[in-house]
Formats: sequence, C-alpha cells, structure tokens
Amino acid sequence: MNDYSYKLDKFLFPLISSVDKPNILEFGVQNGTSTLKFLDICNKNDGHLYSADVIDCSHISNNPRWLFIKSRDDEFDLIKEKIPKEIDVVYLDSLHEASHVNKIFYAYYNMLKVGGYFFIDDISHLPYLKNNERNSFYCEINNRETFQEILAIFNKNSDLFELNFSFYSSGLAIIKKVSDQKLNTKVNILSREKSLKNIFRLIWKNLKKG
Repeated sequence: MNDYSYKLDKFLFPLISSVDKPNILEFGVQNGTSTLKFLDICNKNDGHLYSADVIDCSHISNNPRWLFIKSRDDEFDLIKEKIPKEIDVVYLDSLHEASHVNKIFYAYYNMLKVGGYFFIDDISHLPYLKNNERNSFYCEINNRETFQEILAIFNKNSDLFELNFSFYSSGLAIIKKVSDQKLNTKVNILSREKSLKNIFRLIWKNLKKG
C-alpha cells in the first residue's frame, strides 16, 4: 500500500464509511485510487459518486453509481447542473494553490449537509522541503500557502465547522460542517510574529543564552 492509499484508508474513509446513501463529490481523479475507494462505499451504502477532472478518466470504472464529468472544478454552472443540491462528502485533490482552494471551498461548501465532510488533500509542505525526499519548490510553497489559507478561513468560521489535520505524507485537511450558517469571508490572520514586541523578546532570549 502506498502513502496515498494509506492516508485515505487511515484518516478519510473511516469518517464516512457508515454514511447512508452518500452523495460524494470528488475533484481530481488521476489514476482512480480515491475514485474506486469512494465507489466501494457507494456500493455498500447505496450512494453515488460524482467526479470531475480535466483529463478524461471515464475509463476508470463503468459503475452505474458513478458519473464522471470532464471539466475543471471551477466550471460551477456545468458541475452544479449534474450533481445533487445536497452533498455528504467533498474531496478536493485538483489544483493545489491557495487561491484556487479558497474558490472551490466557498463555491461548494454551502452544498454540504450539516455533519458532512470537506477533505482537502496536500496541505503539508514538509515532505517537499529542499533537503527532504520529495524536494519540490512548487509543492513546498503551494502546500504551505494552502495550509495557511485554510487556517485563515477557519479563523473567521470556527463556530461553523470543525477543522483537523493529518500530516501523514502530503497531509490532509479534515473539515466537518456543524452549522448551516453562511460562511464568513476569509480575512488574513494578523500575526504578531514580526511585531516590535516579539523582536525584543527574541533579542532578550538570545542575550539570556549568551
């Protein structure tokens, strides 16, 4: 079992395995690993899976519980015409850039049922640091920015959804909707990391070490 499959089996699928008649929305099919796992749940629980990808992945399965949509995930009118009005699970594994994740999250979150889950893959930059095994500038920067983006959204909506992270492999954000209230607009987090107070604190710590 590879890292990707293990991450899904360990941190995602146990949370949704008992959902009755689930409607699942998947963005990013690739080789079909997640798609086939979602279909297993749909087969067991009388559910349906809707997957979108810019590459034609329709060959992955002929399961009648699956609808493949050859489309970008931000072609909102096209996709929303083909999916139910209420969704139990959203899995986002397409373009891993913070602005795109923000756009997709706000576009589809309102369709999520209370108690439903929104999963966002690739939120950890650690495997992609320069001296680490997956060394990738693009993934390091974009995963880090995506992680910070999710935190900023949560900071203004902490009473509307629960947020947890797995940092196994490339990471996973686990979001559970707990309120039907409309999401608040994200505001960048104002950190005091670069404040004069913190600069003086760091100087004082260094002086004490000396």
